[in-house]
Amino acid sequence: MILQKVLLKFLYGNPANPSAGELKSLAASTSRLSKMFTRERDNLSTDYLKDKNLRKAYILYFLQSNLYKIHIPLSEISLHPKGLFVKDRLRILDIGSGPGTAILGLLDFFTKSDKKPFLEFFAVDHLAENLKDTEGIFKLFKEECYHESSLQTFKSGIERINNLPAGIFDIIVLSNLLNEVAHNDPEKINTRVKLVKRLLNDFMSADGNCIIIEPALRETSREMLSVRDGLLQEGFHVYSPCLPDSNCPALENPKDWCHEDIPWEPPELIKALDKLTGLRKDSIKFSYVVIRKDSTSLSDCYGDSPFRVVSEPLISKGKMEFYICGSMGRKLIVRLDKDRSDLNRRFADLRRGDLVKFEELKDDGKRLRVEKGSSVKLLKRSDISNSK
Repeated sequence: MILQKVLLKFLYGNPANPSAGELKSLAASTSRLSKMFTRERDNLSTDYLKDKNLRKAYILYFLQSNLYKIHIPLSEISLHPKGLFVKDRLRILDIGSGPGTAILGLLDFFTKSDKKPFLEFFAVDHLAENLKDTEGIFKLFKEECYHESSLQTFKSGIERINNLPAGIFDIIVLSNLLNEVAHNDPEKINTRVKLVKRLLNDFMSADGNCIIIEPALRETSREMLSVRDGLLQEGFHVYSPCLPDSNCPALENPKDWCHEDIPWEPPELIKALDKLTGLRKDSIKFSYVVIRKDSTSLSDCYGDSPFRVVSEPLISKGKMEFYICGSMGRKLIVRLDKDRSDLNRRFADLRRGDLVKFEELKDDGKRLRVEKGSSVKLLKRSDISNSK
């Protein structure tokens, strides 16, 4: 893979795989990072990437998968009939950029896209080490992509962004950032809502998109959904993944949350690290939301009553069920095995994140039921191409 070769060249000066000793050291740092991101998250410092070994492990293990997360919201924005990306130039502000993960994801996405706007990137991070890595990796990756683009970096915390050039931005990215803001503050949701509101009012164009990506953990996902609802109350709108522009029904039950889980074929280096660490990176898990100032929505693309699949299949004796979300809210939908037919055969192929349309359902009140005469049409599948 080109990306992996670029990262190895950046870190080691050549694209060859790490030696056995280097791989062992990477595995130890990867395990340490994984614990910090999950079991030890309450004690996670915002300066953890100052550690050279942790930065190296992040770039080679986590960056390679995290890069593709932004492909999903970008692909959904690109579908809109208004042609939201049909511009000669896109100005993109990545706040809390880390080593440039989302920027590389954007560059990779538009390299593969039919749309080829000039990409003008502005990376903001509070660590000089991250910005230096962003500049180095961007330069090498751009040489492989041949996509017209530029990058400027700015050292600043999120609370007070300084020295940005004049002008507004078409895309604002907040990736794996909000969960670190006011982490131990009882009023953290209000603090985050006010922060995002200020960023959108001060920096985002009238037709711009703010892409928020957070870890798929229940706590971080639910906090992001609470920020989402707070932004709705402030007059902003949700473009995707949600189809209704209303409060999130997943927050009604404290056990529920909403996230993507997309199959992914990891490169050999990540497979080797998985073998050494006991981790498994065979899918990409994350939560996201796209916020806009206007009411333009992904639902505009699909007419009346599309649904998003928001769970894995729930299989028990004689039936298959999913949770779906749409204009009717969050609903359980079931198909009994005895009701399988050619019209509804796609039901068994559904997976989390799919956009789907049903016809001739039976509404039992507590759930929707797919019957023999019900039809199931897959509208869109969330897939990630990692050919680069």
